[in-house]
Amino acid sequence: MANPADPDDIRAWQRLSEAVTSSGCLTAADPARLAGIGVRHVINLALDDHPEALPDEGERLAALGIGYSHIPVPFDAPAAMHFDAFVSALDGAEHPVHVHCIMNWRVSAFLYRLHRLQGMDATEADALLQVQWDPRHSDDPRAVVWAAFIAGGNSR
Repeated sequence: MANPADPDDIRAWQRLSEAVTSSGCLTAADPARLAGIGVRHVINLALDDHPEALPDEGERLAALGIGYSHIPVPFDAPAAMHFDAFVSALDGAEHPVHVHCIMNWRVSAFLYRLHRLQGMDATEADALLQVQWDPRHSDDPRAVVWAAFIAGGNSR
């Protein structure tokens, strides 16, 4: 499913389909690179105050004609309201859409939950999640909340 034009050197880059890509944090050069592969909207799940967050990301994207939705999800407290906002943003966005956070962990969990809600087979959804991480099998103590978050994967 990879596209040879994909900027796969962006941290934790993943192409899920022709309509959706994901990654970790963006750098100053990345908005133009996303525009170059046709991305029409970016959804950011990271917090603005993270040291690796791209300053003025929304303005940088707007200057390139790319829509922007920011849904700041605290890493220690993902909630149903964040997931609902994500689904609404994704549904309302012009595609192709790029979804990112800092490490692609938030995004992979959100996409896992969405895939399960949409009826994707658990094995296929697991395989896509595990490209980035699997909080159910992580040694990171912060993963516990994410394992609980994805366990709610069949409901909104």
